[in-house]
Order: sequence, then C-alpha cells, then structure tokens
Amino acid sequence: MNGPDIPGKPPSLTPLEFRKKIYHFYRHHCRDLPWRNTRDPYRILVSEIMLQQTQVKRVEEMYDGFITRFPDFAALDAAPVEEVLREWQGLGYNRRALALKRTASRVMNEWNGILPEDEKSLCSLSGIGKATAAALQAFAFGKPSLLIETNIRRVFIHCYFGDRPVVSDSEILPLVAETLDHANPRDWYYALMDYGSYLGKTRENPNRRSVQYKKQSPFEGSVRQVRGRILSFLVRNGCTLTSDLYQELDLPAERIDPVLATLITEGFIVRDRDFVKIP
Repeated sequence: MNGPDIPGKPPSLTPLEFRKKIYHFYRHHCRDLPWRNTRDPYRILVSEIMLQQTQVKRVEEMYDGFITRFPDFAALDAAPVEEVLREWQGLGYNRRALALKRTASRVMNEWNGILPEDEKSLCSLSGIGKATAAALQAFAFGKPSLLIETNIRRVFIHCYFGDRPVVSDSEILPLVAETLDHANPRDWYYALMDYGSYLGKTRENPNRRSVQYKKQSPFEGSVRQVRGRILSFLVRNGCTLTSDLYQELDLPAERIDPVLATLITEGFIVRDRDFVKIP
C-alpha cells in the first residue's frame, strides 16, 4: 500500500504549493479529535492545557469526562480543588489542573465568564504562554496568529531545512507567517499538526535538530513521580497524617518533605501540624 502524499523538502517550495500538499494530506488523514468539534473557547482551552506535555491518546481518554464534570468556566471555578485533581488523575503535571482552575476564576471574576481574545490578556492567565495563546486565538477565535508547537516545528524542519543539524524557532517563524492560511488558520494548523504527527511516527524525529529540543528526564524515581503519588493519595484519602503518607510512599522523609513544601507553596495542599490535605 502506498503511503500518504508527503510534502517534499525543496526550500524553493512556494507557500501555495506547500499549503496544497499539506491540505492534500489533511483531507485524507485528518484526526477526528473531540476538541476539534467545538468552537467553545472554554472547551478548547481545556484541551490545550491538557495537551501540554501529554500525548494526544491520553488526552482523548480523559477529555470528555472532565468536560462532563466541569462543562464551563463557572462549574470549574465553583468546584473544590480536590474534585478537579480527582478528574485530572492520569494526565500528570497536576499543576496544570490548578492553573486551569485559577484561570477559570479570573475569567469569571474579570471577564464575566468570557475568555478574552487578545494575546496580552490570554498570556496573563495561569498556564498560558505565547504558544497556547496563539493556539487559542486560531482554534477558538479563528484569528491568524503565529503558532509554533511540537508538530508544527517538525513539519517546517522536515520540509525546509534539509539536513541542517541545528534549527531555531526564529528561523521557522517567518516560514509560519509566509505560509499561513489567513482565511482559515484553524484548519491550517490542524493540518500541519496532523502531518507533523505522521512524521513523528514514520521518520526520525526532525525536532531533535531544534534548538528547543530537550529530552525528557526519566519519570521513575523523579520528583514528578513523588508529587503525583502524594496528590493521588490525598485525593483518595483526604486529610492524612504525614506519618501515614511516609508509610504509604515508603520513602525517607528527606525525599518527601521538600516535595510537600513545594506543593504547599504552590497551593496544592495545606499542612496543619501533623496533617496534610488538599484545601
């Protein structure tokens, strides 16, 4: 069986030719993802925060349940932190759940439940940087923002930089601007992402040549793992003696105490003498 039509690598590829090739791939191989079937800014925001550092397949498994439990900014704002973390279990990087809840509170209090559209306001919200703001502008509001993320970066390195060993985003950004479909940025970026996902599964990862590339550190035995285990235990058991927590994790206090201190500082948990709990 022949593979899909793959955009070629010549740097002389015109923006129109490039778009035609990418859209041709997209017409035949687009991914049907639940957050693509809505223009609700809240639902798109939830998907974008979930997709930060988490594989699409895992987000697919968790997205509908989270939206069902917290269907809008008002519901998420009103929910106890413990319930939000319970629904988030399995996605990892729990600080994203707390950031999302803080954002919901600000949107309710400062924008009457309506997500702002401008980059400055979006970037002022918890968990939203320039890339996420650009994604929200394109996917929720149809604005021709300039977006670079993992899959999009992969496409441009593959198609325009040949065997260059090192490529920076500052070199990619003008190409993103030059090839952007201003009339339909939403579908254009979806098309780029789907082709980038295909490249990631069928080619040696072009992103290894990106200045931004960082290999993820091992999870086993990491601080991330300890954080996750602490929060999972507190979600299941509620207010807990620290001695019981030490016993459950089967780790020395010097491994656990610094993580507890960080979680307290970040607002995930509170400590009352010998007890810890999610507020």
